[in-house]
Amino acid sequence: MIQCEHISKEFGEPPQRILHDINLSIADGEFVSISGRSGSGKSTLLYIISSLDDPTYGKVIIDGQITSKMNVKEIHEFRNKHVGFIFQFHYLLSELTALENILLPPRNLGLYEEYHERALELLKKMNISHVVNKLPSQMSGGEQQRVSIARALIMDPKYLFADEPTGNLDSVNGEIVMEILKEINQQRKTTICLVTHDPDYSKMAQREIFLSDGRVVDSL
Repeated sequence: MIQCEHISKEFGEPPQRILHDINLSIADGEFVSISGRSGSGKSTLLYIISSLDDPTYGKVIIDGQITSKMNVKEIHEFRNKHVGFIFQFHYLLSELTALENILLPPRNLGLYEEYHERALELLKKMNISHVVNKLPSQMSGGEQQRVSIARALIMDPKYLFADEPTGNLDSVNGEIVMEILKEINQQRKTTICLVTHDPDYSKMAQREIFLSDGRVVDSL
């Protein structure tokens, strides 16, 4: 379970407050979307919830642990074992094939061979087995994004955080990505937190959290 208690975030000097006293919780296995206009603080909140950034005030508690109080080793281990990230840009390494990119997380843990078959299964599940040995430059945008999703899922994370994962895709590939996320949530009970500006995609989640000027104004 994820709990956010009185989260505020400031940037710059003098400090400018981007998030204001946010309180929310995300249950295990829940699919939540965070929506709002550009500049409302959606991505900032996601990065704090996911442990990529610390709040200026308040705390995030994941499975009973306050993320900002974890040391460097603990936070890296937590992310590697329990968290998957998907971004608007795929961030694939250009010199590696699709398979090699997917296997980066287990390779960093010395588990490359153990996860080889799972990587091939993920490629098949996402209908991109044909790109297994292709470099990112040889793939379409939709194929690149599905490879990045497979990389995020390779360690079977408990939590999956997605920041505008359909932002650079056409409507067809955007729908494919969203259906993959829904299936992951339903079949594997993965907790998913999605940031999107698209109201149709936001409604595909079980619960919508609306932000306005850094404040939660509604949660359905």
